[in-house]
Amino acid sequence: MVKQFSKLKLNRRSVTLFLSVFLLVSTLFVAVSCNQDLFGLFASNDLDERLKERDNLKFLKERKQDWTTSLSSLGDSYSFIVIADTHIEGGNAFGLEKLEDVVKTPELDIRFVVVLGDITQTGAEQDINTFIDIADKLGVPCYPVIGNHDFYFGNWHVWRDKIGSTNYRIDAGKTTLLILDSANSFFGKDQLDWLEREIKKRNDRVFVFTHSPLFVTGPANMQQITDPKERARVVSILRDKCDIMFMGHSHRNYYNKAGNVEYVTIEDYVNKKSYCIVKVTQNGIEFSIEKL
Repeated sequence: MVKQFSKLKLNRRSVTLFLSVFLLVSTLFVAVSCNQDLFGLFASNDLDERLKERDNLKFLKERKQDWTTSLSSLGDSYSFIVIADTHIEGGNAFGLEKLEDVVKTPELDIRFVVVLGDITQTGAEQDINTFIDIADKLGVPCYPVIGNHDFYFGNWHVWRDKIGSTNYRIDAGKTTLLILDSANSFFGKDQLDWLEREIKKRNDRVFVFTHSPLFVTGPANMQQITDPKERARVVSILRDKCDIMFMGHSHRNYYNKAGNVEYVTIEDYVNKKSYCIVKVTQNGIEFSIEKL
């Protein structure tokens, strides 16, 4: 009886030790794979508070050409750039300024740029200002997506005052751009209801942009939308109504297709210097990952 009790106690200790090690390794994996500032997580921000700023398109409307309307003549053929996880820190943009040369290459016909979140490392005002300075020099509209790093250490107020909305719609000629806030790794009912309403008023081309990916490559990669019901609802809403949904956050490139929609996750710029060029024509859409 004593031996059985000792064996049971030993098994419990083994299970507890295994779980502790698993949780520690998982936490470290997430931290390393997304360039985390773990202390910043404890001073993050609530999604509902951010969604109250939906109509506050301050950053877009203050640009010289008013970036909410400057693409009204966008036709059937054009290109745009998508870039993810720039993690600007201490005013250092890690050479992101070179993107200006790509944007201004005449044969590419780049009409706008979208940055898929984690634009900064901690949401510091200095780094948001660095992003704004670079965006203003591109010569085309630049649409920001919020990521989890962009409101660390209580810095949500910086994004709110400098950028404004984290969830918004842009109508660009025959194209609709829908920007979603998934910085807390979920969308919430209010935002998905909004998406469902907006997708019904779509143009010929529809692109959706957010930070956290819907899909992952396997069990080792845990960085995705946390609620499988939300994932299923997004796929249902976008089915046959969207061309591509672009995502970042995981610092990896991978691809899925569901309901005639392509789901493209783009690797990070900060370490890999990657960006995606999307070419739209009357015959279809092509995209490729390039390096700065």
